[in-house]
Amino acid sequence: MKIYLYAMLFLVSTHTSFAVSNNAKAPNFKLSGHDGKTYSLSQFKGKHVVLEWYNDDCPYVDKHYESSNMQNLQKEFTKKGVVWLSIISSAPGKQGHVDQEGATKLVKQRQSAPTAVLLDPKGVVGRQYNAQTTPHMYVIAPSGKLVYQGAIDDKPSANPKSLKTASPWFKNALLASMNGKKIENGSTSPYGCSVKY
Repeated sequence: MKIYLYAMLFLVSTHTSFAVSNNAKAPNFKLSGHDGKTYSLSQFKGKHVVLEWYNDDCPYVDKHYESSNMQNLQKEFTKKGVVWLSIISSAPGKQGHVDQEGATKLVKQRQSAPTAVLLDPKGVVGRQYNAQTTPHMYVIAPSGKLVYQGAIDDKPSANPKSLKTASPWFKNALLASMNGKKIENGSTSPYGCSVKY
């Protein structure tokens, strides 16, 4: 377990501003993946797409990976045909920055199961979506419209024990969208480490 230092680097957003409104078309993008392939959002039209902002050095991310919560979600939904894109927007020299080789190592070390880990070192896509924290979760419907953005759950803590009583906002939104039901809370305030642009 990592020691949780430098608390001032962490952020719980209480006044989130949204670059893209829910039910608006999600901005297209093109990024290189950990596997050397190039991915664009447009290639997945007709499928549910999850965007997960990721920083391996963030204790809030660590909470979800050390507990296997995030990997379990990745495996559960990719098996159901959901595209899961983990995006690293940390700039070179900043916390969490990795190159293609580093991203590949992280996938193996974490035993994570996204469709791909995408590299956004200039922060272009992060700013497009106004990604503020790691993690920061987004759900894009098969229509290409954004239907959820915000926190993974309602417990803004780095303590894995908080998962036991957490309300899984992101998962609930994704399941509702997949089942053609109304999403009760499509925009929530994300929590975690600030994205290191």
